[in-house]
Amino acid sequence: MASSGPLPQCHGSLKELAKEVKLEIPMRYVQEHQEPTFISNGSSPLPSIPVIDMNDFIKITTLGSDELNNLRSVCHEWGIFQLVNHGVDKLLVEKMKEEMVEFFKCPEEEKLRYKLKEGEYEGYGQTILHSQDQKVDWADRFYMIINPLHRRKPYLLPQLPPSLRDTLEDYLKELQSLAMTLFGLIGQAVGIDKQEMSDVFEDGLQSVRMTYYPPCPKPDQVIGLTPHSDAAGITILLQVNDVEGLQVKKDGIWIPVNFLPDAFIVNVGDVLEIMSNGVYRSIEHRATVNATKERISMAMFFNPKLEAEVGPAKSLLKNKANPPRYKTMVMEQYLKEFFSSKLNGKTFLKKMEIGNGEVCETE
Repeated sequence: MASSGPLPQCHGSLKELAKEVKLEIPMRYVQEHQEPTFISNGSSPLPSIPVIDMNDFIKITTLGSDELNNLRSVCHEWGIFQLVNHGVDKLLVEKMKEEMVEFFKCPEEEKLRYKLKEGEYEGYGQTILHSQDQKVDWADRFYMIINPLHRRKPYLLPQLPPSLRDTLEDYLKELQSLAMTLFGLIGQAVGIDKQEMSDVFEDGLQSVRMTYYPPCPKPDQVIGLTPHSDAAGITILLQVNDVEGLQVKKDGIWIPVNFLPDAFIVNVGDVLEIMSNGVYRSIEHRATVNATKERISMAMFFNPKLEAEVGPAKSLLKNKANPPRYKTMVMEQYLKEFFSSKLNGKTFLKKMEIGNGEVCETE
């Protein structure tokens, strides 16, 4: 999707490299001048991200309901929430966690069967490099497109160990249903027509990123995931083990996320910020690492169809007093612009604003 391919990776697996690191962190991983994490004291308690309970929406039919107003407020003020009582089979979620742990335990030669190929963005490996002096995140990742089916790489998901592959397929089906329910509610909360949300996101571009963060003897010198916002509609994150590390930026400070048992983390992506015409907030987030413990997580990204238009929702623009803040373009072109620009998250959103940058529009 980018105009130039990634540079060759420096090491097949960070997990293996981390075993060799004792005192000195290789310079390509050292991240200087990182913004500090919020530390609670007696007068300023640690803020926590909001919790949304899916049971509250079972009988919701009206736009002005307290539950929808709360959802709108959460997506506007935070752009992220913990989702409880989400309805995804608990046994399936636990099975998915077990399969991910087993995958990252596999011998390195097994995982490298899926390694990133030159010029590709899907596969197993470390940070994709665009320049020789680029800093590398302290993480191993396995990223792949999983929907639509014809976009799957034949050497990735179809070649996974059968138990992991089948569990992932079942998990995907459950999350596809959950994501569409969330899109409907999130759209309804801001006044976007339900059919418009369905037309944009049903059977859209979907991908998964499984991430392994090895322990690091000097965790303050590295970053597991560079600060960014997601160029997606929504992201649904599964915390695989009990080691935390996700942080979100709220009012200029970085806040650690304390995961609730059996909850998903759902965050608003850039596409929903654009569709809501700036009402919703695409949250900036990052991941830190632990000095002695590994962390594993799994993120699923739900995007519009490649042929769908990305822009302020038409049902929001019927009111002439609500002019569009962002340009409109076809999703496939949006992704090409995003990756070729090498702009990250909020920077690209700024470019999408009307009057800023030179991004091609659709008629």
